[in-house]
Amino acid sequence: MDWDKLKTFHAAAEVGSLTGAAESLALSQSAVSRQISALEGELGVKLFHRHTRGLLLTEPGRVLFEASKDVAGKIALAEANVLDCRDEPSGLLRVTAPTAMGATWLAPRLARFNALFPQIRVRLLLVDHELDISNLEADVALRPWAATQNDLIQRKLMVVDQHLYASDAYLERKGAPDSFEDLDRHDFVGYGPRNLAPIPNLNWHLDLGREPGQKPREALAEASTIHGMMRLAEAGLGLVGLPDYVARENDRLKRLFDEIEGPPFEVYLIFPEELRASRRVKAFRDFIMEEVKLWRE
Repeated sequence: MDWDKLKTFHAAAEVGSLTGAAESLALSQSAVSRQISALEGELGVKLFHRHTRGLLLTEPGRVLFEASKDVAGKIALAEANVLDCRDEPSGLLRVTAPTAMGATWLAPRLARFNALFPQIRVRLLLVDHELDISNLEADVALRPWAATQNDLIQRKLMVVDQHLYASDAYLERKGAPDSFEDLDRHDFVGYGPRNLAPIPNLNWHLDLGREPGQKPREALAEASTIHGMMRLAEAGLGLVGLPDYVARENDRLKRLFDEIEGPPFEVYLIFPEELRASRRVKAFRDFIMEEVKLWRE
């Protein structure tokens, strides 16, 4: 079976569209379509149901996709090992992180990483779900939760505090709260749906000043990501509880009640055992640990 055709099929199955596969492979959409049609012709089966919303795997397609995951992982590992044979850290490094952490805390620091390691190209994969690090869907992950797989290496980077924040626009309109009791006259931004929160107690601020068992305040507006919560607060929709890595360096938000903290949580750097000796991963690990140290100071 031709690897180029299998790789194209795998990319299309992973993202569920010809357009997404074309973008990830740097090919035209027509080239992706031709490769998949040729593979279907060779195998004598349909691999996808094509509809207006994208691609759905057929049963033969699902079987092939499961098999191709293992092949894709081994090829990615081989490519990584070849790149690490060079004298200087170089090549592509795929880093995944939740949207808020990646866009707000990590991205501004990558210019310094590039200055130190100009031969490493960083691809930042911002998703609010886990990519499969074991199968090398990414090389390194920053996550506000611990890894559960035994074949992954993880380092605790930091313990993140949470505080209450509001925008200048909101504070000009409603004023700053001066006590817990005063919070009841204010609007709030929350996380929702609450059962999908990746970190426990993201709506801790809705319980501030409430007695145990008392109903939390209702949020005026909700978002399904921490990044979305931040943007709603920036727009002046209400008070919000946010991790400090999102809001501390944000000049559009002001911290309230310095003495009050939300529940802290841990952030981890995670990478597969197979990349333990990778020069690119070592360079990124050491850089991030130093950046965390500077940020905490």
